Amino acid sequence: MAGERRHRVVIVGSGFGGLFAAKALRRAPVDITLVARTTHHLFQPLLYQVATGILSPGEVAPATREILRRQRNVEVLLGDVTDVDVEGRTLTAEAPGTTFTVGYDSLVVAAGATQSYFGNDGFAAHAPGMKSIDDALELRGRIFGAFEMAELETDPVAAERWMTFVVVGAGATGVEMAGQIAELAHRTLPGEFRRIDPRTARILLLDAADAVLGTFGDELSTKALRRLHQLGVEVELGMKVVGVDETGIELVDRYDKPHRVECMTKMWAAGVSGAPLGARLARAAGVETDRAGRVVVEPDCTLAGHPEIFVVGDLMSLDRLPGVAQVAIQSAKHAAGQITRRLRGEPTGQPFRYRDKGSMATISRFSAVASVGKLRLSGFLGWLLWLAVHLLYLVGFKNRVTAVLHWFVSFIGRGRSERTVTLQQVLARTALIERDVSEPERVLRARGGR
Repeated sequence: MAGERRHRVVIVGSGFGGLFAAKALRRAPVDITLVARTTHHLFQPLLYQVATGILSPGEVAPATREILRRQRNVEVLLGDVTDVDVEGRTLTAEAPGTTFTVGYDSLVVAAGATQSYFGNDGFAAHAPGMKSIDDALELRGRIFGAFEMAELETDPVAAERWMTFVVVGAGATGVEMAGQIAELAHRTLPGEFRRIDPRTARILLLDAADAVLGTFGDELSTKALRRLHQLGVEVELGMKVVGVDETGIELVDRYDKPHRVECMTKMWAAGVSGAPLGARLARAAGVETDRAGRVVVEPDCTLAGHPEIFVVGDLMSLDRLPGVAQVAIQSAKHAAGQITRRLRGEPTGQPFRYRDKGSMATISRFSAVASVGKLRLSGFLGWLLWLAVHLLYLVGFKNRVTAVLHWFVSFIGRGRSERTVTLQQVLARTALIERDVSEPERVLRARGGR
């Protein structure tokens, strides 16, 4: 019938889940509104390369509007969703200076996950996570800034503190981050300073678990550990973080013996939790969340009693699926398929079946580990597979070309083309340090001592 309103689909989030849900509905007779907190789609697995100066933010975070510009049934709105009215089928979002409401017939929530500090959110100021472009740029400023500050120090103890880097969490992100900092110290920066030798930097990788890359299996875990040691990374397992301050980190080992590491630069890669929207949605719909704050969903990714609401990707709790890009992509496509079937009058409720396409992590240039089905690769072959897969999932031909150029500069040569640290970052870090330093120590600093 002419003028009949089309089915309204609202998608929350512009990560892999949100983007692939929208694309999967490109030929469906629906009107889509995508609401996201940022204006970009983030390729999160490569954030550590932004933090260590290999890639630019634009290469891992293309504009959502640009990606979807040719899909005429999508509108993109900037907003942070603050409330969902599951009975009225509307959601409310906030943007700078305004609040708006959007109605839906079907809702796909792909709000993702945030960094978890396991109840110690105060650690975040001193040990940023790696979940956003802001996090990556903050860490880039801290990493490169640490070497600059060490160059200025006249006190060897203070210089050593600046030259000590601690990464908390020995999963893929932590391993990749530690490996790249080691390459910075040993390949990129030597010869650029006159008072310090970057090769003397101390890089520590800490985890309460008993293995690095534990989900990859014993064989690849052992090979990754060996390669980290070859890079000069100190790996300390069975160590639990109990305190973080500006100048160091407090630990206890498996025997509850306390330890302290003096360091100025800390990075947190030790856990995730569902986005805060998950808890609000669960309360509104009368469903539960798991211990990590993810929303418990039905086998078809819908909420119990609300077949029009899908939760996909990192925010859904289903069969202990991992928080990886493939889960987000496949669950988003499944949700889109269920919406399309419903519009056709076909049966819905088919359970989501995840097809594990493997896991991989790069440790250093020309060295990675990959677990794909029964296949286990490491070293150069693992790195080639990692390179091909990450190129495949980078959005846009332009981004793929520029990423390859930057990888060539960094992996074949020694340079890092994205080392800019802004004055705003320097001033913010200085203010944080000064806030945490006691008055007596400020006096000592002014006098040139400690």
